[in-house]
Amino acid sequence: MNIPANLKYTNDHEWVSVDGNIATVGITDFAQGELGDIVYVEIETEGEEIGEGEVFGTVEAVKTVSDLFMPVKGTVIEVNSELDGSPELVNDDPYGKGWMIRIELSDDADLDALLDAGSYQEVIGG
Repeated sequence: MNIPANLKYTNDHEWVSVDGNIATVGITDFAQGELGDIVYVEIETEGEEIGEGEVFGTVEAVKTVSDLFMPVKGTVIEVNSELDGSPELVNDDPYGKGWMIRIELSDDADLDALLDAGSYQEVIGG
């Protein structure tokens, strides 16, 4: 199980990478493994401010559809357009080419509520 130490995590299996006031968000290696083969990613929230815990999109796998939850409050400034034609990037490279959105953070303090790698490992039973 790949859980990079430099990222923050949520109980809903999203990861967050922060650079200044911009955060990149995706789903974890654990989440993509649980979902199985991802066939479609739908994110239509570019330009919207979304609150922590609110749905910013969905991911569809062969067996199920799952909501994607905002880890922190912010404005969606970019959606990974590569996922439109290659949703399998989420399976192949969840922490790299499989990223989902970039957001402008509303409040850096929101990051304090996220989990570190060790705490996320406990959440998934590792």
